[in-house]
Amino acid sequence: MNGGDEVVAAPGGPPQPLEWKFSQVFGERTAGEEVQEVDIISAIEFDKTGDHLATGDRGGRVVLFERTDTKDNGGTRRDLERMDYPISRHPEFRYKTEFQSHEPEFDYLKSLEIEEKINKIRWCQTANGALFLLSTNDKTIKFWKVQEKKVKKISEMNVDPSKAVGNGNLASSSNLGSSKMHLANGGCPDRSFSCLSNDISFPPGGIPSLRLPQVTSHETSLVARCRRVYAHAHDYHINSISNNSDGETFISADDLRINLWNLEISNQSFNIVDVKPANMEDLTEVITSAEFHPTHCNTLAYSSSKGSIRLIDLRQSALCDSHAKLFEEQEAPGARSFFTEIIASISDIKFGKDGRYILSRDYMTLKLWDINMDSGPVTTFQVHEYLRPKLCDLYENDSIFDKFECCLSGDGLRVGTGSYSNLFRVFGCGAGSTEATTLEASKNPMRRQVPTPSRPSRSLSSSITRVVRRGAENPGVDANGNCFDFTTKLLHLAWHPTENSIACAAANSLYMYYA
Repeated sequence: MNGGDEVVAAPGGPPQPLEWKFSQVFGERTAGEEVQEVDIISAIEFDKTGDHLATGDRGGRVVLFERTDTKDNGGTRRDLERMDYPISRHPEFRYKTEFQSHEPEFDYLKSLEIEEKINKIRWCQTANGALFLLSTNDKTIKFWKVQEKKVKKISEMNVDPSKAVGNGNLASSSNLGSSKMHLANGGCPDRSFSCLSNDISFPPGGIPSLRLPQVTSHETSLVARCRRVYAHAHDYHINSISNNSDGETFISADDLRINLWNLEISNQSFNIVDVKPANMEDLTEVITSAEFHPTHCNTLAYSSSKGSIRLIDLRQSALCDSHAKLFEEQEAPGARSFFTEIIASISDIKFGKDGRYILSRDYMTLKLWDINMDSGPVTTFQVHEYLRPKLCDLYENDSIFDKFECCLSGDGLRVGTGSYSNLFRVFGCGAGSTEATTLEASKNPMRRQVPTPSRPSRSLSSSITRVVRRGAENPGVDANGNCFDFTTKLLHLAWHPTENSIACAAANSLYMYYA
């Protein structure tokens, strides 16, 4: 890989398939435990360093995790590798904090309930030791600051504890058993005091045991504070948000529009893409996902329900479709059916690290696109081809409209996405790679292995105009004879930005794996 994502042949042949191992699970369910709807995870995102992980759920909560194994060794993993420090531990995370990001609302003008479910989370640049992130539900985006605050406590009172009795009365070892009356102000009628009625005169130099209270900070607590609320800019449900590489702006997208925001300005946004026709009866496609280019702050891509991707330059008129570079796959003659457009709808797109490639996920496949080649995808990975004969049943129970996410490894050599039965798949996209691994979101990820064709894939460097298709499985039943469960689905997952580590959500449980 050159520059993080450019696919080249590895020395000595394609990289070997990874052996995935279980790392951790948070929120594991016991046998027979019923999952509450509000606890189901709906978003996962690593920050750019990979040291923090955020999840959002259908109850509007955001939960943060932080990495601990690098802290124990006294440096980041990359620093330790440069020092040739032996790293024997696998990546470990721990719960950091959580906060309520969104609450259920009601739009009285449209008589519409707005649920609190977190649709997307995006990390922003850190500053002064504080973490910043964006979270959104269907209508409202919020900018959060999470920072450690010191808890101040009084460490020393105004009297010496060794000489305090009861409510601060002074006593010595010689008069603890004395029956002398103590004065109300903490004094004692002693020879060193001149007592006139209730007045007390202090000796020269004062009382040595009297001191001022001291306030110290012994503990810290994490506090999440909402810095900005970006609302009332979308008539339709927000399906994606994406940070710009300039660190100052971000985009939000719904079915028909994409808006550009400045992080510091919450009452104004700019509409940069609008696909709404003058007559809604002429509507043929909607926006399904949008993503900023990782390094070019003027470039973004968005996908459509027709399976196409458009790359636009904000320096030109983004509202004019003729300025967008179109990526779409030509439909095979005679292959069209009632379900063709439904399963072609792209549910998620991700740029590679250097922005050369775009990964897209539709209902049946993963596709890898080269932004320098708009004739079609470079590679197509079959995720669950066994479902094709069952499309009618999946349409009847609405499963065909499930929106699966996708992810790329930091080195660009592999891609991943989820499937049904809490399975997820990892494919190698390097030249000559035949890697197509099926894993289960459980403590034994390799338990349900599905055999894959062993035929070699076409190299990306030769005849790339022909699409490479890999990863088709045996239909309906896995290698252990278990039937696939279409009611359990793994929609959300994220790949660590620098290591081969994956976090994925199975209902309310967060599973983490490493290789």
